[in-house]
Amino acid sequence: MTNSNDKFADIRPYNDEEVAASVERLLNDDAFISVIAEHNLPSWLRAIPFLGNYLVKSKLRNKYGKFKTVDEVQQAVSRYLDILVKRTTSKVTFSGLDKLDKNKAYLFISNHRDIALDPAFVNYGLFQNNMKTVRIAIGDNLLQVPYMTELMRLNKSFIVKRSVKSPKEMLRTLTTLSHYIYDSLDSGNSVWIAQKEGRAKDGNDVTDPALIKMLQLHGRKLKMDFADYVKSINVVPVAISYEFEPCEKAKAKEQYHKATFGEYKKAQGEDIASIIEGFATNKGHVHLSFGEPITSDCDTPDQLAETIDNYIHKNYFLHPNNYLAAESAEHEICDDAKRVYHSRFEGVAPELHEFIKQIYAKPVFNQK
Repeated sequence: MTNSNDKFADIRPYNDEEVAASVERLLNDDAFISVIAEHNLPSWLRAIPFLGNYLVKSKLRNKYGKFKTVDEVQQAVSRYLDILVKRTTSKVTFSGLDKLDKNKAYLFISNHRDIALDPAFVNYGLFQNNMKTVRIAIGDNLLQVPYMTELMRLNKSFIVKRSVKSPKEMLRTLTTLSHYIYDSLDSGNSVWIAQKEGRAKDGNDVTDPALIKMLQLHGRKLKMDFADYVKSINVVPVAISYEFEPCEKAKAKEQYHKATFGEYKKAQGEDIASIIEGFATNKGHVHLSFGEPITSDCDTPDQLAETIDNYIHKNYFLHPNNYLAAESAEHEICDDAKRVYHSRFEGVAPELHEFIKQIYAKPVFNQK
């Protein structure tokens, strides 16, 4: 339940008092139940939808139907992440977390390789380190169906309204977003946001200065110098590296279409399919490098964007795939790693090969 004084009501995550009603809406959403059934039931049971959906709904109600707090949701998500890590990674490692103060709130800005996994792994590291999990910035392009809105807002996600058209409305929306991020940090809640809109489908991790300008909007309202405002919001860059890039073939296909036809139009539900594929496929070794809060004087959004980029490029953990794609002779790569790398291209259309190579090679060139 929201009140009329809740200025962030339409974008913020759910509060404890809203959890039970949201869970109930999910349990009564046939589309949500069908998606869960499709990805969890054996084929013979999927062939009898009314029975399969009934069983899924009953199991979900028994497991989650009594949830009443955000913390209960977070505990369930952490258990799911443990299973995900065991099933789909060889290991997940972290560096830099020991240099962060557990009692401080940070604005984590990371490179963006997967819609849902990037913030999930940031949270996984924080949770393992006994730190509060983040509030997650999520574009409204992912909220095409009601159950995605429920799932995201239950999991501490707040909405970035990208679909707004008029410049006046866009400025109002971005100002509210900037204010919400500041208020979150000021009240002791860390925030995660990607360095740019959309994933780095070409492997090139670059911060969009427009993102930094959005963050600055509330600083202007407070009449703070840009450099001082940056220091006040504790910006921490994070470099996320996947041994096996999530959705690499889909990313290569999109890059190929753009290069060949000038544009690529996403199919309805493609973002949701990417989330499911990212969670399900093998990611190998995943490493996250957390920086320290940026305190050097960044007087402009461009300077801050460059500082974030420098950290991410320098601290991106390079795997054998990266060196092989970049044809780097500086590192000795074992035959097993070479076989694994070449197997990425088996059964892939030849015109996509170069685009997949680019995804893995670019971090090596950026680091140089």
